[in-house]
Amino acid sequence: MSILFKNAQLLTGEGELTKRDILVENGIVKQISEEIADVSGDVIDCNGKLLSHGFIDLHVHLREPGGEAKETIATGTLAAAKGGFTTVASMPNTKPPIDTKEKMINLQKRIKETAKVRVLPYAAITLGQSGSELTDFDALKAEGAFAFTDDGVGVQSAGMMFQAMKKAAKKGYSIVAHCEDNTLINGGSFHDGVFAKNHGISGIPSVCESVQIARDVLLAEASGCHYHVCHISSKESVRAVRDAKKAGIRVTCEVTPHHLLLCDEDIPELNPNFKMNPPLRGREDKKALIEGLLDGTIDFIATDHAPHTMEEKSLEVDKAPFGIVGLETAFPLLYTYFVERGIFTLKQLVDWLTVKPARAFNLDMGELKEGISADLTLIDLQEEKRIDASTFASKGKNTPFNGWLAKGWPVLTMVDGKIVWKRGE
Repeated sequence: MSILFKNAQLLTGEGELTKRDILVENGIVKQISEEIADVSGDVIDCNGKLLSHGFIDLHVHLREPGGEAKETIATGTLAAAKGGFTTVASMPNTKPPIDTKEKMINLQKRIKETAKVRVLPYAAITLGQSGSELTDFDALKAEGAFAFTDDGVGVQSAGMMFQAMKKAAKKGYSIVAHCEDNTLINGGSFHDGVFAKNHGISGIPSVCESVQIARDVLLAEASGCHYHVCHISSKESVRAVRDAKKAGIRVTCEVTPHHLLLCDEDIPELNPNFKMNPPLRGREDKKALIEGLLDGTIDFIATDHAPHTMEEKSLEVDKAPFGIVGLETAFPLLYTYFVERGIFTLKQLVDWLTVKPARAFNLDMGELKEGISADLTLIDLQEEKRIDASTFASKGKNTPFNGWLAKGWPVLTMVDGKIVWKRGE
């Protein structure tokens, strides 16, 4: 089976847009050329829209098993496809956590049966994500574990984290960390900054995150492990990673769209849709995150897509769960508020969503070239509309961006040469 994309705009290595035709055959990008004659197959006229390698999100919560009221593999991966993502990595803090070979086998079966896009499942670092006993890394890896993380909680013991890193380093596995010292949370729902002070509430200090990053990069240096920091949020954290990279330590990190777009001063009220973990930090932190992306300290962008039910997010703010959804709005928001304003280039943004996450974890994907699996996203950079959470494919509608005007919307997503989502169908 073949599909010919005609009149597409592709990004060159220099970041310029150039008109090309792309022929997909048997799930592979067969040919990229200025002009490809019609072939015996379907033809899609791109009409000058941007055609990119499919986006890669290495931090999503699909909630299955155990949290199907919030999200399922089917709904979460449909949301991914709608947002232009062709590969996502699912976090293991499900109910129960993915911490044994048997649970990974069951999860892989569900993925194979219901996923719309490629899913790379994480496995837990510790049994029950309790921080007290390591999982069987080799058995989990044999069943397709992407990497190891206790995301949702920080590994509190330095000794346990060091054991995990030494074990991972022997086999070349990656340790991925949600960095949060439980003794410093202070029962807060928001950052310990302007918003918390104005509302007279306890806040979560930045040091809660940065102190574990500082600990872990030294453990990574001692163990030789690839260490990756989830959803970095503070200027101190950026500094710790920057210094570690300068020292030659094998550390990578990610940042979310919401931490790039918002700070605690932007929170209008005690609204649970602005409650996420890590919290929206201060204005200087947001500035440091943008600078960290631009200078290479931060490796790529990941959404931390974290769906919850409307009932949960309607609770009082101190009782409502942390987290917002992000798969369906990531590219339009980042394109509108950074590329259109000249802060990022289009190539930088696309790279942070494709080649950079692939490179950080040595994945054989991310670049649009001949011979690769046809994971493609077609984007209308001219289309502008307001975000409407009620139209989300995700079960989760919990977003602080509802009503925001955004430009640059995916219109078609292809995985392995098969169209998995198309606008209007």
